[in-house]
Amino acid sequence: MQTFLNQLVYFAYFQSLFLLFIYFFSKVRKNINTYLVVLVFALAIGLTGRVLYLSGIVSDKYRWVIFSEFATLLFGATIYLFTRSSISNKPFSYQELIHYLPALVYNFFVAAAFIMPSDEILEERTENGIQSKITLLFIAIGLLFNISYWVLSLRIFLKFKRNIQNELSYTIKSRFFMNFLIAIGICLTCWSLMFLNWVIGYGFFTKISWQIIWISTAILILFISFYSIKEPQLFKVTSLLVSKKYVLSKLSNKELDDLKERLELLMEHKKPYLNRKLLKSELAQMLGVSNPEMARLLNERIGMNFFEYINYYRIKEFISLSKTEKAIHMTFFGLAQEAGFNSKTTFNKSFKSLMGTTPKAYFNQSSIKNEHNNF
Repeated sequence: MQTFLNQLVYFAYFQSLFLLFIYFFSKVRKNINTYLVVLVFALAIGLTGRVLYLSGIVSDKYRWVIFSEFATLLFGATIYLFTRSSISNKPFSYQELIHYLPALVYNFFVAAAFIMPSDEILEERTENGIQSKITLLFIAIGLLFNISYWVLSLRIFLKFKRNIQNELSYTIKSRFFMNFLIAIGICLTCWSLMFLNWVIGYGFFTKISWQIIWISTAILILFISFYSIKEPQLFKVTSLLVSKKYVLSKLSNKELDDLKERLELLMEHKKPYLNRKLLKSELAQMLGVSNPEMARLLNERIGMNFFEYINYYRIKEFISLSKTEKAIHMTFFGLAQEAGFNSKTTFNKSFKSLMGTTPKAYFNQSSIKNEHNNF
């Protein structure tokens, strides 16, 4: 097992160097998120210490193992900055480097506690148990720091997912990005369980277990980095626009009622929902109001967000199309696309949310004709 893990360390190390080489010398550099490169660089730092330890190039192996810990506090901050920049579409900024200040402080104390002391002092600390307590303290700090940044990353991503439904009538491809955050969360959970195991004193986890988790995290980051180079669109979950608070709207209740009638006429006659990538700002422009005013209209008079409202009309259009001769030669999703949907998943979820059942079950009901008439 140990031989296999050592081989994975070498593989991950040279893979990280390869990815850094691609970034600095390839034409695809402009498509790569710079913060992800920082993440690979941090990983390369950690792997360098382990490679030097395994290779036997240096005589003082212990200190080179500790050298790997210099990358510990770089992971969480970089994941957070990577997530935020992907959502806000903000380029790399030197001002954001302030998030790495704790890592510098942490690394200074790591060097002071484990690298700078003489062998005699380290041996004495080990014998009286102080060294193990210091080690657990640093692990706790690293975990707390990285978990905090991971939670922040997850929160801004989930908030973005909720808010985007107020602006877009279609779903964006964010599953890969979500899986990235989940995988990082799983790795942090495993590290936390190991830490608690060591604090309590159970012997459930061994050094081999720690190496497996560490290397698995390294391979995961490299996998994500590879795909960010190969298919950068997987991580482009940027909001197309940011809406302002509709409190800025000064429409009276009478004006809101009139707008509601105009909007319903617009939806019925011009069918803007057939545009598979309709934006709220585009619909607002067609109605002759501002984006905040449209938000207020949907919230106070319609009772739906933009995503739900547009897909409500698309479901109506789908059911209408299903009664035509054209539907005989088309699949459910084919009809859904004709109605304005761009995703099979979105269509199925919207249909079930509105009708209380799946499209297939709906059309298999004996009372389907009456339900059409009452829609």
